[in-house]
Amino acid sequence: MKLHGQDSMARGADEKLVSRRIKLPKRVVENPLRQVTKRLLMALFVLFLTVFIVWLDRDGYHDNANEQVDLLDCFYYATVTLSTTGYGDIVPYSDSARLINILLITPLRVLFLIILVGTTLEVLTERTREEWRLKSWRKNLREHTVVIGFGTKGRSALLTLLATGLSKEQVVIVDPSAKVIDTANAEGFTGVVGDATRSEVLLRAELQKARQIVIATQRDDTAVLVTLTARQLNRGAKIVAAVREEENAPLLRQSGADAVITSASAAGRLLGLSVLSPSAGTVMEDLIQQGSGLDLIERPARKSEAGKSVRDTEDLVVSVVRGHRLLPYDDPHASPIQLTDRLITIVRATPPGSPQVKFGPAD
Repeated sequence: MKLHGQDSMARGADEKLVSRRIKLPKRVVENPLRQVTKRLLMALFVLFLTVFIVWLDRDGYHDNANEQVDLLDCFYYATVTLSTTGYGDIVPYSDSARLINILLITPLRVLFLIILVGTTLEVLTERTREEWRLKSWRKNLREHTVVIGFGTKGRSALLTLLATGLSKEQVVIVDPSAKVIDTANAEGFTGVVGDATRSEVLLRAELQKARQIVIATQRDDTAVLVTLTARQLNRGAKIVAAVREEENAPLLRQSGADAVITSASAAGRLLGLSVLSPSAGTVMEDLIQQGSGLDLIERPARKSEAGKSVRDTEDLVVSVVRGHRLLPYDDPHASPIQLTDRLITIVRATPPGSPQVKFGPAD
């Protein structure tokens, strides 16, 4: 059980040392230790193969020291020639030995160098590729969603957004824990390691270009600071924040949040409703879970619905958004529906794989 003081946005100093880093989703690659081990075994195989070839034709080699080539000399010659050092104290002098050097030893020398140098080249190439991916990501990312805090609330909010058609490429997660960001990377999300109350961390998440921001920290004071910073960086984004205490909700709205959800009170109300009517509690849980059963959605009014009463629409309308006013369905001013209205309706969830129905003002 997590205590109130264990805020995911204010963890230990050891995690602050790795703050303000961007981590793109990693591609599936082989374990680095396994790669090094495999390359080392390949290099040793080439070395021993060269020693074996030289040993078989040792009579065709001349040693300036004692004119005889033993097993140690074969290892010495193989090591020197594969590394292209070439001291010249042991040399092939027979025609067969020189032919073998041309046809076999030289290709093995090239292969040996490729194996050894390949590791360094791969590191440099991977670093260049990662920098290119990061630049490309920054250039193309806009109108995305930033989720601050990838705990239970942040993950649940993100799952709901994904169920409505949001792609993982359009999501950036900010969290101070490198382990949490690694988990997000494994699930295909881009992550930024850092304290979201700092503007430079949010700028790394390209928050200034985001379309919507979800603030799901565990402490209310942290949520307020993050909201203030986010609104200062992006005046037009939709900011939705979660708080524990209901008394802090007005402060978050004053800080720039468009919507504030009181997590503890909301869960308590759902519990109370389930006590009074388990079926009603089940329906409410179904409504807030996108992608299955019934969905509660907001959509533009259709052209065919303009001028009609909210009770005469095809979908079940529960509220009408007109300008900055939210009108319940039984409000006399909710009807007739205007073409500029947005309707909050209850609809049957679209099964996975079915074509999405898009509504527009001109429908």
